[in-house]
Amino acid sequence: MDTILIVDDEKNYLVVLESLLGPEGYEILTTVDGHNALRLVDEADLDLVITDMKMPGMNGMELLEKCKRIKPELPVIMMTAYGTIEMAVEAMKKHAYDYIKKPFENEQLKLTVRKALENHRLIKENRLLNEALSDRFRYGNIIGKSKPMLKIYEIVRKVAQSKASVLIAGPSGTGKELIAKAIHYEGPRKDRPFVSINCGALTETLLESELFGHEKGAFTGAVAMRKGRFELADKGTLFLDEVGEMSPSLQVKLLRVLQEMEFERVGGTKSIKVDVRILSASNRNIKEDVAQGTFRKDLFYRLNVIQIDAPPLRERVDDIPLLVKHFIEKYREDDGGGKIELTPEVWKVIYKYSWPGNVRELENVIERAVVLNSGGKIRLEDLPEELTEAEAAFDVERFIPPDVPLTKALEQIEEKLIRRALAQSDNVQAHAAKMLGITKSLIQHKMKKYNIAV
Repeated sequence: MDTILIVDDEKNYLVVLESLLGPEGYEILTTVDGHNALRLVDEADLDLVITDMKMPGMNGMELLEKCKRIKPELPVIMMTAYGTIEMAVEAMKKHAYDYIKKPFENEQLKLTVRKALENHRLIKENRLLNEALSDRFRYGNIIGKSKPMLKIYEIVRKVAQSKASVLIAGPSGTGKELIAKAIHYEGPRKDRPFVSINCGALTETLLESELFGHEKGAFTGAVAMRKGRFELADKGTLFLDEVGEMSPSLQVKLLRVLQEMEFERVGGTKSIKVDVRILSASNRNIKEDVAQGTFRKDLFYRLNVIQIDAPPLRERVDDIPLLVKHFIEKYREDDGGGKIELTPEVWKVIYKYSWPGNVRELENVIERAVVLNSGGKIRLEDLPEELTEAEAAFDVERFIPPDVPLTKALEQIEEKLIRRALAQSDNVQAHAAKMLGITKSLIQHKMKKYNIAV
């Protein structure tokens, strides 16, 4: 619901404009004072300001200038009964959206308001898209070519085009939010907002306010109306991270919203309808929570129409070289941009380590190593102690599935070793062969056998 602030020292005009625009579906705030209007611009979530030009205290032109300093994107429509061409030109130079003379034609005013709000909506959407340009969140930019990741890419392609709710399960640090963003940006809502919230990071009261918004005076500190994440995500996607941490009472309210796509702000009575796709994630086993009675079964079914399991890093060892290369490229610019390589000893440690913190932990380790490296070489001393002191033996169970014949198991291990060596050597076959202790012709033969393309 778009919110319009109307500022005019003549109360009869406030009544006229509210009765004219309120039935159009807008939320109307009014004030007779420019200073109070400026406070609302700063504190409330507004989509448009309509202000009279001549007012005592702070006039409309001053209000326009100060509005633009606080929120440059917020459109302001100027009104006056004493209009001149010079005043109109000055208002437009100061970035007013439009200039209307009193008395105005009702339909013309409605049209101007609609255009201003649509323009504001487009500006906000473009800003959100521009913020995402540095990382497009396509599934092709989620790093990994292992079989678990290829399976996820296939699911993302399918579910992105639907409106179905998706629950992304997996341990912390496995990239669940990246998967959610891939679903959003591959789907028909890609030009609409992607809004996220961590349900485990806020108290119950704050989370309710963040999700549904609140009215002025709804609680101590609610000095102005605030829109919640559901409103901000209208026509787009809302990502509920760590949804398993939500309290039982808030689960009830969320279920109602998912059923009706309608809610009231905290402290409000007006129903607000939205069109939002829900994606959620949890590092908990919510099925177990349902069995224990701590998570509502009906809400779980609403959220879990489709489930995607984000694999821990120990189950996608083949992706480690690709991830390491990606993180080196990401952080080496801060280190001068030169080539950086890992010594064989470092690679050995990286493969032996179990990575309980998953991809997030690997990224942290590589960022640290890039900062500490000398001469373009990452050595053992550049790694955290927990890695170098780890004495875990090579875990062959990570490489092969259970219950396979010996010949098949050996072939799977051989294929994985070849793929890993090629990834580590930037697909230079001679270097990969040397790492494996075999000839270039033999690795080429094996690549044909396992249909490995570079």
